Amino acid sequence: MANVFSSQDTRLSAGGRIVLPAIWLGLIIGVSLIEAPLKFTAPGITIPLGLGIGRLVFTAMNWVEIVLAVILLWSTLKSHVGTGYRQLTYAVIVVLIAKVAVIRPLLNTRTDAVLAGTDDGGSNLHLFYIAADGLLIIGLIALLVVAVRRWVTVQPALRDVTRS
Repeated sequence: MANVFSSQDTRLSAGGRIVLPAIWLGLIIGVSLIEAPLKFTAPGITIPLGLGIGRLVFTAMNWVEIVLAVILLWSTLKSHVGTGYRQLTYAVIVVLIAKVAVIRPLLNTRTDAVLAGTDDGGSNLHLFYIAADGLLIIGLIALLVVAVRRWVTVQPALRDVTRS
C-alpha cells in the first residue's frame, strides 16, 4: 500500500479533492438550507426548543465540517495540486474558521440570553452565519469544478459513418 502521508499525489488524495467538497456541500445544503428553516415550522416547536435543537445540530455539523476541512487540507498539500485549487481550499478553510470561531460563539451568547428569557431573540447575527454558509457553498462548488475539470476529460463525439 502506498504511503498516504507522502508528498506524492495518490488516488486517495485525488479522490478526496472531489468527494470531500461534495460531502461538505451536501451537509450544508441538508442542514442549513433544509433542516434549519423547516424546524421552526413543525407543530409544537417553540422558540426555546428550536434554538436548543439548532444548537445541537449546528455544533455537530461544525465538528463534521472541521474534520472534512482537515482531511481536505491534507489532500491539498500533495505536490501535484494546482495553485488555484490550493488557494480555494485555503479560502474555504478561512471562512469555516470565521464561522466556527467568531460567528458561532456570538450566536451561542444570544441563544443563551433567549433561553434565559433576558433577550427577545431579535438579531441580525444569523445573517452573518448565512453569509458564511453562502461563501462556503460558492467555494465548495468552485473546488468541485476545478477538481473535476482536472480529472475528467470529455472526448468529442465521433460521427457515425454507418448512417450515411
